[in-house]
Amino acid sequence: QVQLVESGGGLVQPGGSLRLSCAASGITFSIYTMGWYRQAPGKQRELVATITSDGSTNYAEPVKGRFTISRDNAKNTVYLQMSSQTPEDTAVYYCNAKFSGGRTWFNYWGQGTQVTVSS
Repeated sequence: QVQLVESGGGLVQPGGSLRLSCAASGITFSIYTMGWYRQAPGKQRELVATITSDGSTNYAEPVKGRFTISRDNAKNTVYLQMSSQTPEDTAVYYCNAKFSGGRTWFNYWGQGTQVTVSS
């Protein structure tokens, strides 16, 4: 059974920092592209950042220079370090795991963790 379990969400003041973690089980973690997405109230889910199996990263424009995605294959965990946060970062953050190879394609989601940026 595949599980992606996010943790680390909460309330943070504007300008503050928070680190999200996503622990994966039931998959061969090292071969998956891992990502973080977010969904604010009344808005569609959007990409935040991804990291491939070889460590290549990609960031959405609004978070470039402020957020850092990383992975620890030994711990089957992906992280999102968020800094200089603004109220616009308030959303439910979801962990995602993707793999495609030949005719095989897998896509898994975590349950989400709430991040609220407010004074």
